[in-house]
Amino acid sequence: MADNYLEKKFEEFRSKPAAKKHSASLGTLLRQNRSYRGYDKTCVVSQAQLRRIVEVCTKIPSGRNQQVLRFKLLTRGEGSEKMQGLYKLGAALPELHLPFPGTEPEAFIILCSTVTPDKWVHMDVGIAAQSMLLKAVEMGLGGICIGAFNKDKVAETFGLSCEPVLILAIGKPAEKIELVPVHEGQPLKYYRENGVHYVPKITADDLIL
Repeated sequence: MADNYLEKKFEEFRSKPAAKKHSASLGTLLRQNRSYRGYDKTCVVSQAQLRRIVEVCTKIPSGRNQQVLRFKLLTRGEGSEKMQGLYKLGAALPELHLPFPGTEPEAFIILCSTVTPDKWVHMDVGIAAQSMLLKAVEMGLGGICIGAFNKDKVAETFGLSCEPVLILAIGKPAEKIELVPVHEGQPLKYYRENGVHYVPKITADDLIL
């Protein structure tokens, strides 16, 4: 009788549907995907993590399906220290000299193009950058797109055979960022108050023509 009872319980267990793994909604990922300019140095991003982020580019659209983007991965102790001084962050807040000392990013993905950048390449860069940053957020990390950098110096420093067009910094965010809804015509410059970074975003009603 005991054996029969255990057998029934086992069958009941087997018949139950597997629990669904919880995953963040797209809305949550988008809200958390901010431009972080300060990072937690105790979190060391690995080459394997950067590779996982780049792997999303095997699944995203590409203009004319050219797939001309290539990626250089830099981590602590594997070249990332050479990136310091080659880029700028926080152009709208020059008085703060971001990133603050001790919060500099130490992992980077350099996006390069194997052809002369045109509108199709720029479209691909935008799609790739957003997709990779969303993946970083899904992994518990964060990042920022860096467009202000010395292209020639970056290409020379890292021995790149194709043109660098964008840099992503990746790490564990060490700052708080909040979105502020605004209407068309209101100031859009981001700002900081009491240690919080505020980013104005135009409301959906004002975006729709």
